[in-house]
Amino acid sequence: MNTCIFCKIVNKDIPNHTVYEDDNTLAFLDIKPHTKGHTIVIPKKHGILANDFTELEYLELMRAARIVMKKLKLKLSPDGFNIGWNDGTAAGQVVPHLHLHIMPRWNGDGGGSQHSIINNPGDMSVEEVIKFF
Repeated sequence: MNTCIFCKIVNKDIPNHTVYEDDNTLAFLDIKPHTKGHTIVIPKKHGILANDFTELEYLELMRAARIVMKKLKLKLSPDGFNIGWNDGTAAGQVVPHLHLHIMPRWNGDGGGSQHSIINNPGDMSVEEVIKFF
């Protein structure tokens, strides 16, 4: 039995505030929002990390995120969005099910950019890091 909280939401064992749903994805309001309209977008299929999904499944998730952003823009009129996910526990992933956070943003709301998540460039130069690729 899968005890994943997001799988329980998909299976309707736990109620949610649905913003968007299709055959493969579900988007719902975060119950502990960091901004008005903070929405979680998930694949209905269980998987923990982005690489647990096929390219098509990943693209379906991105398509759903885009639809949700359009709906949020229409209904709440934010000035912008932060969109992202925490891929793995080292990145801050708490729920072990791939999910995107869509956070509507307003001018002057006091929030930061993606650059405010971490500022630790490590001990290698960009020229050294590119050699790994």
